[in-house]
Amino acid sequence: MALRQTIQQKMLQKLSPQQIQLMKLLQVPTANLDTRIKEEMEENPALEFDEVKTEDNNEEFKDEFETNEDEWDEPDGSEDEYENIDLSDYVQEGDDEIADYKLKDNNYPEADDGKQIPFKKEISFYETLLTQLGLLKLNEKEKKIAGQIVGSIDEDGYLRRETAAIVDDLAFRQNINTTAEKVEKLIQKIQQFEPAGIGARDLQECLLIQLKRKKEDLTVKNKETATLQLAIKALTNYFDEFTKKHYEKIQKGLNINDEELREVIQQIVRLNPKPGGDVGDTNKKDTYVVPDFFIMNNSGKLEVSLNNRNAPELRISDGYRDMLKAYDRGAKKDKRQKEAVMFIKQKIDSAKWFIDAIKQRQHTLLSTMNAILQHQYNFFLTGDETELKPMILKDIAEKTDLDISTVSRVANSKFVQTEFGTYRLKFFFSESLSTDSGEEVSTREVKKILSDLIEEEDKKKPYSDEALTELLRGKGYNIARRTVAKYREQLSISVARLRKEL
Repeated sequence: MALRQTIQQKMLQKLSPQQIQLMKLLQVPTANLDTRIKEEMEENPALEFDEVKTEDNNEEFKDEFETNEDEWDEPDGSEDEYENIDLSDYVQEGDDEIADYKLKDNNYPEADDGKQIPFKKEISFYETLLTQLGLLKLNEKEKKIAGQIVGSIDEDGYLRRETAAIVDDLAFRQNINTTAEKVEKLIQKIQQFEPAGIGARDLQECLLIQLKRKKEDLTVKNKETATLQLAIKALTNYFDEFTKKHYEKIQKGLNINDEELREVIQQIVRLNPKPGGDVGDTNKKDTYVVPDFFIMNNSGKLEVSLNNRNAPELRISDGYRDMLKAYDRGAKKDKRQKEAVMFIKQKIDSAKWFIDAIKQRQHTLLSTMNAILQHQYNFFLTGDETELKPMILKDIAEKTDLDISTVSRVANSKFVQTEFGTYRLKFFFSESLSTDSGEEVSTREVKKILSDLIEEEDKKKPYSDEALTELLRGKGYNIARRTVAKYREQLSISVARLRKEL
């Protein structure tokens, strides 16, 4: 095979470090922006918080903001650059306007305040287990083994590691030699902890532990005792059939009537599949959503505001400006002084770029959210999901003159708070679908109707996908059965057989 040389012409777009920094900032949700700014300040002492807070509102900010791409050119730090520096650009008084801003809307105090929400101090899940562990009569070696087991339990309360793996961990990490049998005995003791089900290896064992504990707690034998015993047999011998709701096989295998089967099922469905989830704070991160935007209905007119936490008061350090002033007044211009001036200048430039990126982030967020608001105005006015229009990333990109990738970065990680609830921006994006009348509707609308149909169905005779397809067609939505199945799965709704109730 002969080798040939060819000349090809390609157009490549190269992003500057500052543009990359902006792209990364766009992905940062409001809840994490403070941390990102603190990281930047730790790396660059020329950047600091401004103690003087201005009171610019959203409209003033949007009118004032203008990106100058020339300011984003990256200096190379060369000797020629030093000779061309105009230090007056860096040391003049009263030039902090680049950082002297704050995005604030005084009309909505609840979106502002900056108040810290007090969190209740709770005992963690693992602290609860360790407290119970301290009540066991164990020698020092057993305590260390038991501690390793407890540390291997996940936040849902399950022990997902194999016994052999725990034995290996103890040998390699703690230099403790033990056997699988000894570890297993300690696991069984830990499985007696509260709440019932802790330390189970899988769902079947978790539910069985709870049923057996419940049966043991009954002081006298009665009808419930017999039902619990049947439930234990059902999960021991017919667990797969139970998860697939093949109740007729369970009924036949246990030789019980419909009423007894119904009581067995009721005992099982009342059990907790995640026993660790309700204990303490489970060492999880806060699951509270911090909205990036607020949409308020002001006498019938919808208005968007940004969460104040998106607008930190930043400025260039006076100390760094003073250092440049001192060098500017000095007569000696040796190599060391030039290096110092270049270092300070680069830090100030970096701080300016970061402040500009924060401004650009705010502008992009507001621009994107306003475009979404205008596109989905009826939904934000009524909260009715059937009012959602088809909307794809390209629609918002065209309205805002932003790249599709930029809109995607905003939509993927941001939330908006409305009077009807808090939504991820991704929620408002959906493909279109044509009705029998030729009208373009959002697939979100179809999913809402599908969800309503399933919610209202007779659970003793749930709709099959074929039946749901016919019902939707009767409402004018001409879609295929496989599409209905896809939407149902996207809504995390089981097939008809698994939705069936006795």
